[in-house]
Amino acid sequence: QVQLVESGGGLVQAGDSLRLSCVASGRTFSRHGMAWFRQAAGKEREFVSSTSWSGGRTTYADSLKGRFTISRDNSKNTVYLQVNSLKPEDTAVYYCAASWITDPGPRSIYAYWGQGTQVTVSS
Repeated sequence: QVQLVESGGGLVQAGDSLRLSCVASGRTFSRHGMAWFRQAAGKEREFVSSTSWSGGRTTYADSLKGRFTISRDNSKNTVYLQVNSLKPEDTAVYYCAASWITDPGPRSIYAYWGQGTQVTVSS
C-alpha cells in the first residue's frame, strides 16, 4: 500500500509560480511511475504529466507543455510539479498518482492517489 500526500497549493496571482510536492509512504516509491492530474470544478479530471520510475522519461499533456515540469527525488520519496506563469485556467485540485507501470502515460492505470492540493489563480 502506498499513501500519497500532496502539498504546495494555495492562492496565487496570475503569472506566479508554484512547486507542488507529493510525498509517498513505503519502500516501493522508486518502483512506481508517477503522475500529476488536475480537476477543475465542474470538469473531468485531466492528465498533466508523468515520469518514469527513474525520472529519465517524462510525458506532458500537449496543451500544457512549456509551463509545467515534473521531477522526482527517489531518495526523498517525492515527486514534484513546477508550474510557471500560472493562469486562472490552471485553477484546480492537483492530484498525484502512482502506477505499477514504470513508465506510465495518460491512459495508464494508477493504483494509488493522493487527496489533492488546491491551486487557485486569481487574475
